[in-house]
Order: sequence, then C-alpha cells, then structure tokens
Amino acid sequence: MTRTDELESRIASLGSCVVAFSGGVDSSLVAALAARAIADRALAVTAVSPALATGELDGARAVAVAIGIRHETITTAELEREGYRANDRDRCYHCKSELYENLSALAARRRYAAVLSGANADDLGDWRPGLRAAEEHRVIHPLVEAGVGKAEVRELARALGVPSAQKPASPCLASRIPYGTAVDVDALAQIDRAELAVKALGYGVLRVRHYGERGRVELSERDLDALTPERRDAIVAAVATAGYEDVEISDEPFRSGSLNASFTRQLAIASS
Repeated sequence: MTRTDELESRIASLGSCVVAFSGGVDSSLVAALAARAIADRALAVTAVSPALATGELDGARAVAVAIGIRHETITTAELEREGYRANDRDRCYHCKSELYENLSALAARRRYAAVLSGANADDLGDWRPGLRAAEEHRVIHPLVEAGVGKAEVRELARALGVPSAQKPASPCLASRIPYGTAVDVDALAQIDRAELAVKALGYGVLRVRHYGERGRVELSERDLDALTPERRDAIVAAVATAGYEDVEISDEPFRSGSLNASFTRQLAIASS
C-alpha cells in the first residue's frame, strides 16, 4: 500500500469530513486526499477574518476547484477573544479554538463525521498551541497519524497535482506581530497593505513585521542578495505608504516561524 493509499484509506474510514482549509500545501493535500477518498462527502471550509491576508481566499478557492472538492467559507471572530487580542504565546490556541468550535458546529449540523486539519508530523516539534485546541475539539490530523512531515507533504502534493504544492507558508497576519503586542484590526490591515505594496514590486516571499510605528521587512535570501540601493528605496517607500513612519529592511533573510524560534529553544533547554 502506498502512502497515498494509506492516507485515503484512513479518510475513507470516516465516511465524511470537513477539512479546515487554508489553501496552503498541508490542508490542500488533506483536502485532495479527502476528495479522492469520499468525493462529495468531503467539504473544504476556509475561515475568513481580518487576519486573513488579501489574496489567500482567492487562492484557496482556486485550489479547491483544481482538486475537485466542494468549498465553503465561514466567518470567524477570533478578535472577540481576549486571549487572542492579548497576543501571548498561546495566541494560536485562541485562534484555533474559534476555528474548531465553528467547524465542529458546522459538522454536527450537517452530519459530517469528523473535522480534519492539515497539521503534519513536523509540527509536533514546533511551538503549536493550536494543537491543544484541536485535541479539545477532537480534530483528526491524518498527516500526523501517518508520520508525514513537510518534505513528504510537498512530494505527495506534487504527485497528486495539487496547485499549492510549492506554495510558501502564509500564516495569518497576526503572526507578524511580536508576542505581547496587542492584535487589533488596524494593525492587521496595516500589515496587509504593506505586504501588498511590496508584492506589487515583484517580491513573492516576504514578511512585514509590525513594531508599532516601525515596519521591518524580511525578504528571501535570494531577494536580499539582489537588493540594490534603488530597490531598497522602492521597498521603503512602498511600506511607508501603509502608514509606517519608520521602515527597516532586515539584514537577515526571511525564515518562517522566526518569532517562535527563541521561545522553542528555551522550551527545549528547559525540558532537557
């Protein structure tokens, strides 16, 4: 039995499911497997809120069409949760609690047997408080159960023709705000405007980190190496149009999850 067969068999055993679907490679792979395993008894659902970056919903819709799964949206209200707005280290717990409460309620109303996520085996080694929320709502992680890590996720997605197989990670806009700084609608919108402005210059992989009046731009290593004074000035001007008074371009290349890195190292040291 191939890995794909194994995963499809697991999903087929559920009979029906709702997939928490962002359009990223992980959830897209699970959605594609679900579509193959149980066809019209699989539903992909994307959560829409101020934390969703512009373009992500359109991307998710396009992926859903390509893999042949029914797709719907729901509106989530994580910003109404005090724990989410406070933006402590457990912010993702409050975000995922909001998501899974809504998806579980939808599944119950419409008689879907389970809610599935795109969490993969590599997530177990990172700081992922959202997994606690998933456990509380009995969310199933097919990729974790099968021991499928990120590299294999991309390999399987390519083999199945999933359009987002090479899509860079694109977590919610709140991930650009340092822990301890409150999350609000204005900050999320400002980050979104700034990143859109830089993308309009031709940069695809980037983050604009939000430090109040200062926006710090992180570019891919390739783009950083090719940065000329003229391009630097263009990026600074673009981010300034979003309302940042001070704009910094980091000398270090973008690395997904960098805000978690030091905290994760501290946890590892504490548990050793």
